[in-house]
Amino acid sequence: MAMNSKPEDTDRPKSFAALRNQGARIYLIGSCLAMLGDSIEHVISYWIIYEKFQSPELGGFAIISHWGPFLLFSFWAGSLADRFDPRRVIQIGMLLFILASLGWGYFIVTDSLEKWHAAILLTIHGMAGVLWNPAGQLLVHDIVGGQQLQSAIRLMSSARMLGFLMGPAIGGILMFAFGPATAIFLNFLIYLPLAIWLWKAPYGPKFRKNQSEEIRQRAVKSFSDVKSAIKEIYKIPVVFSMTILAGVAAMIVGNAHQAQMPEFAYDFGFSDTSIRYSVLLAATATGAFTAGVVLESKSLLPAKVNTAFVLALIWCLMIGGFTITTNFYFAVLLLFGAGFVDLAFNAMTRTLAQIHAPPHLRGRAIGLFNVGSLGMRTFSGFTIGVGGGFIGIHWSLGISVTVLFVVIIILFAYCVNRIQIINTNQ
Repeated sequence: MAMNSKPEDTDRPKSFAALRNQGARIYLIGSCLAMLGDSIEHVISYWIIYEKFQSPELGGFAIISHWGPFLLFSFWAGSLADRFDPRRVIQIGMLLFILASLGWGYFIVTDSLEKWHAAILLTIHGMAGVLWNPAGQLLVHDIVGGQQLQSAIRLMSSARMLGFLMGPAIGGILMFAFGPATAIFLNFLIYLPLAIWLWKAPYGPKFRKNQSEEIRQRAVKSFSDVKSAIKEIYKIPVVFSMTILAGVAAMIVGNAHQAQMPEFAYDFGFSDTSIRYSVLLAATATGAFTAGVVLESKSLLPAKVNTAFVLALIWCLMIGGFTITTNFYFAVLLLFGAGFVDLAFNAMTRTLAQIHAPPHLRGRAIGLFNVGSLGMRTFSGFTIGVGGGFIGIHWSLGISVTVLFVVIIILFAYCVNRIQIINTNQ
């Protein structure tokens, strides 16, 4: 069997196939709003942290404290999505997002923010994402099925990038008009539509065909269950290789440079750092959103393992170029390209991992994938943020990207060999 072989339901779908599903459209809108709230909170909180403490190390710590929960709890969150109603799991996540926004508002109003306060709030925000992510992916699969899954994941990723794109602008407008405290207090309202719709949405375990109690009960209850599930997933070469690929990319570089954007913006030497900061963030999001629209409209880049590795290498080159350029406009162009490739890469790896996972393992496979693609970003806070405190963020990001490029090439060779061996034995 070839490296790029795939099950029937990964065949190229029609353009914007998932939008033909009413439930998918509603969930997409609600998720887009929630992701917008997520982005606004990040923009405001990162800016407040930078203005108050002006520390690359703290920027790295922001990454660590936010993504640490994904590393520690994603697998169990995937198990929860397997065992319980994903709608309720997502609703709990929305409540935690609201709690984090209200917490930021309180500390800004009282001017009492300390580093440990920021760590707690970022952790709460991270836990909200941990609960939402695997449950949301499982719910999307319930809504659209396997055939439209890549379309749905691309569109969801585009919605997320639309939130990132609009977040800096809307967050900036809200801060300018009302101040950061009122802005982030208002932000919690954005999470409510999705939480309310999920209350009666006709999806989840009660509505699945052929959903057995045995499958629902095969949730993680102990560390031995974790080991057992990982062993099962290890035997599925595509799922495992995509999880490892996403994991090393997140661990070495991830999105840690986003938390350092205020300093990158300052280094370009213009008069208004806040505008440059918003433009740099928006460039990545614009590229990703453009990728979602273009790839979906043309049904381009069907999910293939080889293609996923190539996209990862191209992304490294673009981030590396951003690291060394001194031209602001070229930096914006590179971030646009990086955002475009990043969406294609993440949608593809996630689709391959989810499609190739058997139904009884799907929630836990998603959870393990999230440990890699999201949780391992915790360590990028050390490689880029903490490292940047010692040698400068340009050097820390440049070295990290170079290491990642080499690791991906080695991993590609290993995965090709392993998949070929397993497929030959089958």
